[in-house]
Amino acid sequence: MKKLAIALASVMLLTGCSNGGASQAQESFIAGSGAITKMKAGSRIAAPAISGMTLSGENFTFTPGKIAVVNVWASWCSPCRAEEPTLTALSRTFSDVQFIGILTRDNPVNAEAFTRKRGTPYPTLIDDSILIGFSKSLPANAIPTTVIIDRNGKVASRVSGVVTVASLTALIEEVRAE
Repeated sequence: MKKLAIALASVMLLTGCSNGGASQAQESFIAGSGAITKMKAGSRIAAPAISGMTLSGENFTFTPGKIAVVNVWASWCSPCRAEEPTLTALSRTFSDVQFIGILTRDNPVNAEAFTRKRGTPYPTLIDDSILIGFSKSLPANAIPTTVIIDRNGKVASRVSGVVTVASLTALIEEVRAE
């Protein structure tokens, strides 16, 4: 009986480790529902410093004083790939807003090829440790997650999941009107 239990546990352990050839990152993300969370101006928490190396190999530092849209994504994430045209279009529409990508759990070479092919006009940082700084405000709780930072450098809102033109436009306009 003991040998059967050990054999069964071994088979279950080996089966549990199998991922069918897919990368572990691809199986470990949580897709968001598109839920929007907003913070009242008086209860917002400062966003972390957003700076580092971009996919194109340049250093980037966001300086508060303008609104920012920060999108957490990965090139293997289907919802992230689907929302990229929306983010690109809105980054061109709202030229006074700084759009920033933060790559998470991805190979920078694959992500750089994706952004180059798509012509993504805004920088993507490759250091996802920046995300730890959002833990006291509105952390990225899904891939993709998009966070709007107000002019004072505070986290105003978050979209957990794919953004739409309507949802992101409304959030940007709300923060612009403040």
